[in-house]
Amino acid sequence: MKDIKLNFNYSIGNNKPCFIIAEIGSNHDNSYIKAIKLINKAKEAGADAVKFQIFSADKHYSKYTPGFKYLKKRNTYNLIKKLEIDRNWIKKLKTYCDKKKIIFFASPCDLEAIKILKNINTKLYKVASFDITDLNLIKNIAKLKKPIILSTGMCSETDISDAIKTCKKYGNNKIILLQCTSLYPAPKVISNLNSIKTMRDKFQVITGYSDHTLDEDAALISICLGSKVLEKHFTLSKKLKGPDHKFACEPQEFKKMVNKIRLFEKMMGDGKKKGPNKLEIEMFKKGRRSIHAVRNIKKGEILKFKDIIIKRPGLGIKPKDLTKILNKKVKKNILKDKWITKDMI
Repeated sequence: MKDIKLNFNYSIGNNKPCFIIAEIGSNHDNSYIKAIKLINKAKEAGADAVKFQIFSADKHYSKYTPGFKYLKKRNTYNLIKKLEIDRNWIKKLKTYCDKKKIIFFASPCDLEAIKILKNINTKLYKVASFDITDLNLIKNIAKLKKPIILSTGMCSETDISDAIKTCKKYGNNKIILLQCTSLYPAPKVISNLNSIKTMRDKFQVITGYSDHTLDEDAALISICLGSKVLEKHFTLSKKLKGPDHKFACEPQEFKKMVNKIRLFEKMMGDGKKKGPNKLEIEMFKKGRRSIHAVRNIKKGEILKFKDIIIKRPGLGIKPKDLTKILNKKVKKNILKDKWITKDMI
C-alpha cells in the first residue's frame, strides 16, 4: 500500500497522520459566503481537507422517490433540488482553498460534475456509499488516475470488490475505503469499526472512517484501529435548517476532535519496543534492579553469591550478568549496600 501524495505536502498512508476531512457537503445552504466561511472555520479547526457534494436533482433522484424517514418524509426530489450547489462556484472555491492551503475535493454525482472537477485539476475524488454500485460513475472517475475514496455504507464484500475491480480495470490503484453507517445520525452500536482493519487486510488498501454519529467517540476509536482518513460532517451551527446540520460538528467541536486525534496518534506510537524513552531515563537508572553488596567487601576477595543481593537502583551490573562476576577477584573495596560496577571486579 503506497502512500498517496496530494498537494501542499499532504500524504495519505499507513505510516502517516490521519487525513481529516471536514465534510461541508450541502451545509453551505446555497450561500457562497457561507461556503467560504465554512472553509475558513475548517482550516482553523485543523482539517486537512474540505469536501463538497456536486449533484443535480434531475440526475440524482426520481421525482417519485418516497420520502426518507429521517427527513420527516419530505419530498426527496424537491429537497435535493434546494440543496444543489451552484456549479459556477466550484472553480472559485478550489482557488480559495488553494490559497488557504487546504485540500478541496468533492463527491461528483454525475458525469458533468466529474468533468468540472477534472478541469480544475482536483487531486482527490469521493464516491458516496449510495453511489458505490454505479460502476459507470466509478469508471469515469477512475480513468482520471486520481486518488478515489469509496465510502462503503450498506456494502457487502461483493459491492466493495466490484468497485475496486472497476478502479483497477481502468488503471487506478489509488483507492481508499471508508467504513460508514448510512444513517443520519448513525447509532454508535452499529458502527462496526473493526471493518476498518478487515477491509485493509482483505483488499490491501488504505482504510478509514466516515462518521455520522453525534459525538467524537467513534472517530477516536477508529484512529486506534488504524483509520488513516476520517470524514466528519461540518457546520457553522447545528441549529440551521438544512438536513445535515443537526448531526454535523460545529467548529469548536471539530477542533476538539482534531486535537484529540493528534494526541491519540502520539499515544499509539510506532509499536516498537526500543527500551526507555528519554523521559524515562531517570526511572530506568534508579528504578530498575542491579547487583549490590550485602556486606563490606575488601579488595582482593573473591566474590561469592552470598555476598550479593539484587535490588534497586539499577546503577550497577545488570542481574543477567551475575554469572560473569561470580568467583572473580574484587579490585577495590565495596561498601555494604553499594551497587557493584564493572570497574570493581
